[in-house]
Amino acid sequence: MGAALSLAERGRGRVAPNPNVGCVIVNRGVVVGRGWTQPGGRPHAEAMALAQAGAAARGATAYVTLEPCAHVSPRGPACSDLLAEAGVTRVVVALRDPDPRTDGKGLARLYEAGIETLCGVEKADARRSMAGFLTRQRFGRPHVTLKLAMSLDGAIAMADGRSKWITGEAARHHAHVERARHEMILVGRGTVTADRPSLDVRLAGLEDRAPARLMLSSEDIDVPPGWRTINAPGDLLTDDLPGDHLLVEGGIETAASFLSADLVDRLLLYRAPILIGDGRTLPGFGLADLADAHGRWRACDSRRLGSDTLDVYERVRR
Repeated sequence: MGAALSLAERGRGRVAPNPNVGCVIVNRGVVVGRGWTQPGGRPHAEAMALAQAGAAARGATAYVTLEPCAHVSPRGPACSDLLAEAGVTRVVVALRDPDPRTDGKGLARLYEAGIETLCGVEKADARRSMAGFLTRQRFGRPHVTLKLAMSLDGAIAMADGRSKWITGEAARHHAHVERARHEMILVGRGTVTADRPSLDVRLAGLEDRAPARLMLSSEDIDVPPGWRTINAPGDLLTDDLPGDHLLVEGGIETAASFLSADLVDRLLLYRAPILIGDGRTLPGFGLADLADAHGRWRACDSRRLGSDTLDVYERVRR
């Protein structure tokens, strides 16, 4: 399942509104097929893995990060049917599919075909892998990651607003990888006006993965060609936005507005080993009591990036 989850990451940010799924088919201890959801959503991971496995899929075990779909689409057959027709005898699934067209029906169809099923293997990692799809299904909006680069004393910029560059080269490269994993990126109007950022992906081999550019502005102003405006963070719930993953990057007030609206699902905190003193920090975002701050965020990753440190947190939602 770990291998299937790694494969699933290859589709992140490129397959919406479909989930990014990974699949590994094993026969007698040998991997005979691998697949992941392809750009645009098709072929599905199972179809790709079965095509690679061919006749070796008969009698094999399929490890899939999401319950195989049960609905037939104009773009392809149901994956639960494909697995049954291929002669797979066991299917191990990480997560049940919340899409009502499948939700439990895929596993039921496999069971009816005489296939042994097991669900819930590595489910926490699978939820993290498919956070965009699951957030869209649950809340009707994209999954939001907020990126912040700060000094040891919590400053996000100098007193005059300058923030280029707080972190080093390795951290900036990692931030470009994150851009490549999101369909959309958003900054505030002040950042657009002052910096005219390109917000592209400047890593060899990933240049074509640049996300769609959004600007947060409550005013009706002209936007640069290729940009789109949303008036408030709450517009994520109503606007038809192009994808399931949004990266919020740039603008102290913009960051505070998303935190105040409780629309941040994931925090990327890049911390540089520098002290700024009298620098700009996050403004207030509606926290009424210190006790309310506890228990809201769960650490899920930490790593060194050159001389900088990255800490990743997930919003705890009951």
